[in-house]
Amino acid sequence: MSQMLDFDDNAARAMEAMYLTPDVVGQRAKVIEMLAPAPGEHVLDIGVGPGLLAYDMARMVGEGGRLAGLDASAAMLKVARTRLAALPQAECIQGDATELRFPDESFDIAVSTQVHEYVADMGKALKELHRVVKPGGRALILDTDWRSVVWHSSDQARMDRVLLCWDDHLADPHLPATLGAGMRKAGFGMLRVEIVPMLSPQWQPVSYAAGIMKSIRGYAMANGERHGLSGEEVQAWYDDQLRLAERGEFFFSVNRYAFLGVRQAAVEGP
Repeated sequence: MSQMLDFDDNAARAMEAMYLTPDVVGQRAKVIEMLAPAPGEHVLDIGVGPGLLAYDMARMVGEGGRLAGLDASAAMLKVARTRLAALPQAECIQGDATELRFPDESFDIAVSTQVHEYVADMGKALKELHRVVKPGGRALILDTDWRSVVWHSSDQARMDRVLLCWDDHLADPHLPATLGAGMRKAGFGMLRVEIVPMLSPQWQPVSYAAGIMKSIRGYAMANGERHGLSGEEVQAWYDDQLRLAERGEFFFSVNRYAFLGVRQAAVEGP
């Protein structure tokens, strides 16, 4: 059973800081390159988070376009609304990926990064995505497959247990393996699939790796008992990474996968 992350104001600020690290800045650049938003287009950002991607896309579509940001977290929406406040073409509303409160065929572009891996009913979410995108419009979904992680540790067995615990916070920690087929079934023709690595070949205090270490430690401290992990073991896992960093032996890599599709007219099945 997945135990989703809760976002209060402090967690939202920590997430914003992680999204400002070089790896995630590069991810946003890749997403924008793949989608190529044009002036006047209408864009939906599902899981708008701190609004960094939404801000860039809203500026690209201009005041003749529209940017709608959706998020389930009130704390994240607060951050996004502050960032987007000066852009009249942008709005943010609370909601989730399985119930998009927009009319049919509203958007030229829909994008979702690190969201659908938290969605239990992917079939419903993808049908909703198809419904709100205009025929010929683009949809991009980017998520992590946590089987792709390569993470040096002095105690691999402990690392494996910590990562297994971390998997619990996701509805599907391996979503990219089935995402392309799911998008095709929902009525999208696939245009491109790209790997977006989060790579730290050495320790960097301001990095995705440093941020995700803190998130994993916090989650495993609260939920590790189901995997036989004590708080002491979780802290030992974290401290081991810091010692490896001090010795110049830190290494972390995990892959995200970006799927770009075009909305076709028909949806398969009932």
